[in-house]
Amino acid sequence: MEVKNFAIWDYVVFAALFFISAGIGVFFAIKERKKATSREFLVGGRQMNFGPVALSLTASFMSAVTVLGTPSEVYRFGASFIVFFISYLFVIVLTSELFLPVFYRSGITSTYEYLQLRFNKPVRYAATVIYIVQTILYTGVVVYAPALALNQVTGFDLWGSVFATGIVCTFYCTLGGLKAVVWTDAFQMVVMIVGFLTVLIQGSTHAGGFHNVLEQSANGSRLHIFDFDVDPLRRHTFWTITVGGTFTWLGIYGVNQSTIQRCISCKTEKHAKLSLHSEVVHSLRPSALYFNLLGLWIILVCAVFSGLIMYSHFKDCDPWTSGIISAPDQLMPYFVMKIFDTMPGLPGLFVACAFSGTLSTVAASINALATVTFEDFVKSCFPHLSDKLSTWISKGLCLLFGVMCTSMAVAASVMGGVVQAALSIHGMCGGPMLGLFSLGILFPFVNWKGALGGLLTGITLSFWVAIGAFIYPAPASKTWPLPLSTDQCIKSNVTATGPPVLSSRPAIADTWYSISYLYYSAVGCLGCIAAGVIISLITGYQRGEDIQPLLIRPVGNLFCFWSKKYKRLCWCGVQHDSVIEQENLENGSNWKQEAESVLKNGLRGESLVHVPGYDLKDKSYNNMAFEITHF
Repeated sequence: MEVKNFAIWDYVVFAALFFISAGIGVFFAIKERKKATSREFLVGGRQMNFGPVALSLTASFMSAVTVLGTPSEVYRFGASFIVFFISYLFVIVLTSELFLPVFYRSGITSTYEYLQLRFNKPVRYAATVIYIVQTILYTGVVVYAPALALNQVTGFDLWGSVFATGIVCTFYCTLGGLKAVVWTDAFQMVVMIVGFLTVLIQGSTHAGGFHNVLEQSANGSRLHIFDFDVDPLRRHTFWTITVGGTFTWLGIYGVNQSTIQRCISCKTEKHAKLSLHSEVVHSLRPSALYFNLLGLWIILVCAVFSGLIMYSHFKDCDPWTSGIISAPDQLMPYFVMKIFDTMPGLPGLFVACAFSGTLSTVAASINALATVTFEDFVKSCFPHLSDKLSTWISKGLCLLFGVMCTSMAVAASVMGGVVQAALSIHGMCGGPMLGLFSLGILFPFVNWKGALGGLLTGITLSFWVAIGAFIYPAPASKTWPLPLSTDQCIKSNVTATGPPVLSSRPAIADTWYSISYLYYSAVGCLGCIAAGVIISLITGYQRGEDIQPLLIRPVGNLFCFWSKKYKRLCWCGVQHDSVIEQENLENGSNWKQEAESVLKNGLRGESLVHVPGYDLKDKSYNNMAFEITHF
């Protein structure tokens, strides 16, 4: 295809993104030089406000995968992707009400510290290793995606772009720590929204108005949103997106170190919840509701409508099936260069939009990887490191993981569409991890043997189905895109591509291997929970007296609210009496100091019955109780 190069203003806009991002890292490196501790570097001193944290969370997970991949998905498969609107709501509510309170009140830095408090060290280390593998794989995809866009619209060397991306985000992450990551993400979130808005405005203008876009999309069957077919083999239906999507994104949000690390960096639990969604509490105005969730919805709507506008533009000449472009993920950058061909600077803004997503995601991933490695491995082996040495080790880990994540982009080039590749990775690893934490928080009787066995079972199931689907793609009747026309293409002699035809397929390929990629997480999670419960019952269930109340979440009370007897039965002897808990909150204590003793000596040590850092006036937990004892 013909490549249209950047004009000088495109380079200026694009370069400004890199300079500002790197400048934020330098700013915080200088500003925080007198606070050179691992606490400041890894969790921002636990004194962050909810605003920048909320923007950071949105930017990190609405990455270049969303900017490039989602419009392409809508273009090819229709606007059913908008049903993720519902999934995001479930995910945010469950995260803030089920998982976050447990992690925040425990005073942990690495999410996987919880697994040692609840189970033991082997479970913690196994989960940490899986998380590291998952994050490196995922980050490779989001590094490759914008590099592909840059290669498409400017002719830059693809791998030169990959390494430039990795160098910049590793630079500001290593220099400025979590504060640099959070504030850079906030800036990049603004760039993403502005980039999408320019595409929406100019694209709808080219199409003759938004009403024309909707009419042409409807004629092309792109507006068939609610498909209630329960067939799990269908790629996108209402059920695969709401159920499978909730499991997938809950694995990303609910128990992911990158998310939880930024939430526990907030000064109070209320701020942490506000970073996910705002609650109508005290003097907070309703306009603050669903702060982070609102950001997710805005980006989702922008991406979906970009796909519809793109279909309206290319409805008579699809550049992918006609051979003008070589991959579906090149559709969006190709479209941008077409509609902005006489407007220098705006193509650069779009590519900056795509790179904003990847820079925020990669930096957050690098920081999270450094944190779990330092907390779960380095501190375990060397518990008496000085603050200065701890900080330098943390920076070194950021540099190491920056190199590893950038190198993984090479593998991403053979993984197919970026959206499916990214969500498949999260499903394969995130689903079993979600199941593991759910076993610990929701099932008090599950022991460490059940947890470890469940994790291995979930991983086996999810990798089995995902790898099988990669080798034996699903039948065309379940996954092939909606009709695409090449009637008015200049290259009319190029035939449309079709799904790969394999000479032989085992019977399992048309059933188990053909399940929607959005169900990979549900398979891993439910497999982990089922195996964990069964193994625990066989090997001897965990005694409730040995489990600290703060390590579980009493959702059983919702189903047994009419009977104290059944409440106690549901919680297997765990002391979850509300009167006793309130007395503990009023008295306060050094729970975290005793928790650290448990991390060293095991769960059968002293009882951890008190809750630290509870502010009765504000009715919220804070991090001040951990400031001295945790570091």
